[in-house]
Amino acid sequence: MSIFLLLSALPIILILYFQTQKHKHAKKLHAPAGPPALPFIGNLHRFDGRFPHTYLYRLSKQYGPIMSLKLGLRRVVVISSAAVVKEIMKSHDVVFSSRPVLVALRRLSYNGLDVAFSPYNDMWREMRKVSTIHLFSSKQVQSFRPIFNDEVSKMIEKIAGDASSSTITDLSETMLSFANNTICRVAVGKSYGDEGYGKNRFFDLLHDAQTVLGGFFVEDYLPTFRWIDKVSGMAAKLEKNFEELDSVYDELIEEHMNPNMPKSKEVDIINILLGIKRDGTSPFDLTSDHIKALLMNIIFGGSDTTSAVIVWVMTALMKKPWLMKKVQAEIRQMVGKKDLIDEEDISKLPYLRAVIKETMRLYPPAPILVARETIQKCRIHGYEIEAGTTVYINAWAIARDPVSWKNPNEFVPERFLETDLDVRGQNPEVIPFGFGRRGCPGIGIGMSVVELALANVLYRFEWELPHGMKEEEIDFEVVPGMTMHKKNALRLVAKLVLL
Repeated sequence: MSIFLLLSALPIILILYFQTQKHKHAKKLHAPAGPPALPFIGNLHRFDGRFPHTYLYRLSKQYGPIMSLKLGLRRVVVISSAAVVKEIMKSHDVVFSSRPVLVALRRLSYNGLDVAFSPYNDMWREMRKVSTIHLFSSKQVQSFRPIFNDEVSKMIEKIAGDASSSTITDLSETMLSFANNTICRVAVGKSYGDEGYGKNRFFDLLHDAQTVLGGFFVEDYLPTFRWIDKVSGMAAKLEKNFEELDSVYDELIEEHMNPNMPKSKEVDIINILLGIKRDGTSPFDLTSDHIKALLMNIIFGGSDTTSAVIVWVMTALMKKPWLMKKVQAEIRQMVGKKDLIDEEDISKLPYLRAVIKETMRLYPPAPILVARETIQKCRIHGYEIEAGTTVYINAWAIARDPVSWKNPNEFVPERFLETDLDVRGQNPEVIPFGFGRRGCPGIGIGMSVVELALANVLYRFEWELPHGMKEEEIDFEVVPGMTMHKKNALRLVAKLVLL
């Protein structure tokens, strides 16, 4: 609908020929090459917003590892090379550390108050410190272990119930529920699968928010035509989702502040932030909006991506059952007989970790990292990049670059046993968590939850395809959106292993 209305306005748009003059100016600055652009709308008419990682990858093969696009009035640079990322890491991380003003991101993040979407300024620095020192330090992550273990136990019990009743397990749904409950308990002190606010109300709101974040807003590219977002209903959908989530956050904060409410023995993110606010240990006034913005960032960054990684790992192993047997043999030999594998056991499982890293290389949860914006003009890889340029970093393309990887499209976990490369943002060849000042501060929580869940699922069960299904029928199609989820649910038969 939005594209139709936009195209219907082309006769008026084409009159605004001045944009071609800006394009000529960009050439004089030795800007990266890119596809030809129309006046005013630029490359919007061809941009594939459903699967941008593959679309931009194909363009990069023609125009190079750093290329220019024009999306309406927005100057865009797309990076598809580890060499370019390495240069940014080394010399230009500060320059590439801001975020563009995008309608949905700014609204859902309370006008940029959270760590992920705010501009690079004093407030950003202080919010980042709150996250890294108080919320995601190694000590704090350790304190969340009882929550991780409890939710893993519940998930194992649920799958065991399916196995005993010969019910096919929808692993996509099971892992989404597990990840949501785990991250929600960490963030707000309670799970939302079957209690409070109506069945799955919170999960439904989060799902709607993901859809909105992945949607197309004309205002992001052509501000003059923001009325199209109103006509299409996108603006109203965004506002409705924000108001409903805001209401839930208000209720949660009020519950935590109410002295008459029963208190959980578990420490959660809201408790920590309210403690900082009460004690005045933050150098700035921590408001309710700051708390809600951080909650939004944590829940969005943790639940959706965690479940996606786990499902992709299981999909890849089902496609290559000999690798499944190899990782299961490692777990059972190294751990022995236990009711539940804990975090101390994970360090004994290098092949499991290699499988997870290889999965995150091939199927990064965010194939296009959250957009960045340059804060000043700089020269990168021989090109001039202007201040205020939106930067898309194609993590999916970088991790499949034959310059960096042998047989890049093959699932080969062993490659991570033969190298020191890791996925935590230090190596430009594989950056599922981002890197530098914009790297994900919750890496420790994310990796812990993924490793614990997979170790126990592979340890306690043998996995088979449903009757009549063959390995070659396992698909790797993805759903459009910011997070790369498997399109078709992964449905498997679990058989409980007697320990």
